[in-house]
Amino acid sequence: MNSMMALRSHHRGGPETLVYESAPMPTPGAGEVLIKVHAAAITFSELDWDESWRSATGEDRTPIIPGHEVSGIVTALGVGVSEFVVGDQVYGRIGFNRDGAAAEYVTTPASDLALRPKSISHIESATLPLAALTAWQALVDHASVQPGEHVLVLGGAGGVGSFAVQLAKQRGAHVSATAGTSALPFVSDLGADVVLNYQTLNATSARLQADVVIDAVGGPATAEAISMVRPGGRFVTLSQPVAPELLEGREITAIFFIVEANPDQLTAIAKLVDEHILRVTVAQVFPLSAGRSAFEDGPKLHKPGKTVLQIIAD
Repeated sequence: MNSMMALRSHHRGGPETLVYESAPMPTPGAGEVLIKVHAAAITFSELDWDESWRSATGEDRTPIIPGHEVSGIVTALGVGVSEFVVGDQVYGRIGFNRDGAAAEYVTTPASDLALRPKSISHIESATLPLAALTAWQALVDHASVQPGEHVLVLGGAGGVGSFAVQLAKQRGAHVSATAGTSALPFVSDLGADVVLNYQTLNATSARLQADVVIDAVGGPATAEAISMVRPGGRFVTLSQPVAPELLEGREITAIFFIVEANPDQLTAIAKLVDEHILRVTVAQVFPLSAGRSAFEDGPKLHKPGKTVLQIIAD
């Protein structure tokens, strides 16, 4: 088979550039695996990222395939791969500067993958690699959250935020989180000790002081959230580095990072899911052929969790 169906864009732009069409079948290189994709989660903003459109060395790489969270089955191995065998069910985060999983097949380094959780579907597994890894690395690698600390999560109903709430609780933190009115019960059910309506956050921010703030929202919320970090605390943001002027006169550590693939952390996340410690939320599911609609219409629904493209029914 030399071709497959995929969601592609031939020039930089938004969802309007996406087309469902035949594309060349990828071949795994050294250290890579070929995955028959069952499900791929999408991030609505990924078409805005420079990394989505350029190679690691900066060249234009259109046409591109989006979708950087994959769950599927290994169907071929590149030279030197010993971590997996054909038939393994895997999940992982695909590098942002290579083609994603909004296709029938995708190749990615074996080092970006792990065996997926056994207790959930491919659709549910696909929501984990980018969002849960980001939450894990924010809390553990960058903020070093300790038991008993107060963690505030901005955007507790979102893909990253919902995992950050749960993982912070799992680490023994006292967790506050923000959400919209309709999502307040959902975030409370995830385990947050305090849930705040982001629309009235200004009224409570003056008396809310957290050891760690995870900003999974960005934009205007960042400036307000910085005032909620106690002196000596940590502010972790996922959208862009904090403007220096926002930190003037504040004794806090500000951290911006881009999530990295980590198979050991993926394995640990899968274990938490299978032990029913970590809950997965799917916002909505679209067939691959309706991938453009997923990018266009998905953000309008404001549902908790991740949007997933289904390629093969479980």
